[in-house]
Amino acid sequence: MSALHQKDSYKVNHKDQYAPGTTKIYSNFTARSGKNQNIPTDGICFVGLQHFILDYLIEDWDYSFFTRSIDRVVNQYQRRVSNIVGYKVNVDHIRALHKLGYLPIEIKALPEGSMVPYGVPMLTVVNTKPEFFWVTNMLESVLSAELWQPITSATTYMAYKKLGLRYAELTGADKEFVRYQFHDFGFRGMAGRHAAASSGFAVLAAGAYGTDNIPAIDLAEDYYHADSDTEIVGVSVPATEHSVMCSGTKEDEFETYRRLITEIYPSGMVSIVSDTWDFWQVITDYLVRLKSDIMARDGRVIIRPDSGDPVEILCGIDIPFVPAKYVAIDCLDSIKNYMLNDIESEIRNDTPHGECGEDIVTRIYKAGDKYYKAKVEIEWNRYDKQYYYVDNSRVLEFEEVELSPEQKGLIECLWDIFGGTLTENGYKVLDTHIGAIYGDSITYKRAEEIFRRLEQKDFASSNVVLGIGSFSFQYVTRDTHGMAMKSTYAEINGAGVEIFKDPKTDNGIKKSAKGLLMVTQTDGVYKLVDQVSVDQERHGCLETVFKDSQLVKTTTLAEIRAITDKV
Repeated sequence: MSALHQKDSYKVNHKDQYAPGTTKIYSNFTARSGKNQNIPTDGICFVGLQHFILDYLIEDWDYSFFTRSIDRVVNQYQRRVSNIVGYKVNVDHIRALHKLGYLPIEIKALPEGSMVPYGVPMLTVVNTKPEFFWVTNMLESVLSAELWQPITSATTYMAYKKLGLRYAELTGADKEFVRYQFHDFGFRGMAGRHAAASSGFAVLAAGAYGTDNIPAIDLAEDYYHADSDTEIVGVSVPATEHSVMCSGTKEDEFETYRRLITEIYPSGMVSIVSDTWDFWQVITDYLVRLKSDIMARDGRVIIRPDSGDPVEILCGIDIPFVPAKYVAIDCLDSIKNYMLNDIESEIRNDTPHGECGEDIVTRIYKAGDKYYKAKVEIEWNRYDKQYYYVDNSRVLEFEEVELSPEQKGLIECLWDIFGGTLTENGYKVLDTHIGAIYGDSITYKRAEEIFRRLEQKDFASSNVVLGIGSFSFQYVTRDTHGMAMKSTYAEINGAGVEIFKDPKTDNGIKKSAKGLLMVTQTDGVYKLVDQVSVDQERHGCLETVFKDSQLVKTTTLAEIRAITDKV
């Protein structure tokens, strides 16, 4: 497939549509808005440009266009686009480009790894020869298609990373562990192998070490000077899948665990998917029987649930606390009355207007270090628009209870079996011989809820690794962050002309900058200054990285990580 064909068909005739006398088109690539974002962020993490330059602008153009016979590439192009538009298209400008022998384009960009606020350009593109003004925006389609995904994936990971660091700080967990905590499981859910590699590299560039995405590591070494022999690029651990566990048969499942832990992997880390049949039997039976073997290993056995509600599987049910002042009285009636009043309040607030009814609610509360279950009957009514009423309520049952494994959740069950240590902040950390990873159906909101519930149960955030997959990295589009390449300046008959759009039918998001652009930085935050002079445009934070088919400035994975680590 020719690099020349990598564009939308409406680009074919734009050369003739520009105003007569046009000699320069100057465009920028900007994330315009976060109105569709699904994570908390004020901008985007800019990565992937060097890969795009080397792979497409240099390698692909050289291989499929400049080094091939002019008649072959021109005739191929003319046939393709003429069949699309329905008449024979003039291709003299294509012959001229082939004869020139390189792409007459200059790209200026911010450093990869930068967090760029919405509305601030991450790069600009301009032609370097007047007769090839049409080349600038010919690149729009492919540039956008190749860059939005890695930028969005890096931005998504940055939000997870900030979440992990926040809870590591709160619970006294190892902050360096956050590099491994959000493991890239996204390969199989991406739109093909190229997207998988690009997205996976972006996650590594944003600071992750944990990944199952091998092509992402290849991309880092091939295009960003990474070297897995001398630095951590991306790492994982030996891990099972359901076909492996099923092959040992349900009847001999315990033996499969024993063989994995003591024979195949007698040391080091091993991750075992554990919900093939009865997850809680694995936790409460198999692990108890294998405890001495696990504790004797030099390494960690990692338990991987893969179904159910991730929050409740890991953390158990969400159990409210009875405030200490009610527990300190050391009277069961005080605890019982608080529980009744708390349930009453919830029912009262949920009462629909003009309705009445009766509910029987069963809840478990934690009071001190004990758990109590109350079964409550409540008659409720809403007589008017202002007031909610509980006409009658009573406690049907009240007793101290022991939580089931399902109610405790995996992390607490593992603590009960294997114990562990405390952080300086007083939060529990599982023994180093045992761990947990959950890699199915994780979203940012679920990750936040998992950390919140662990903290509430006095567990450090580092007790779990979360596999981040296709939902987080693929349930997005170019419009998630409103990324677009648009022109803001042209030179026509020797004069500079500001190009801009401001649709009255728009809400302001599509309103563009005007003229030549400069990006400045104040207190570490990038800002856009538009309508600058030619001399001002030469300065600022945007630096030339590509010019006339040459990579002018290079960056490395290590350099990008040094930037993303500061955020």
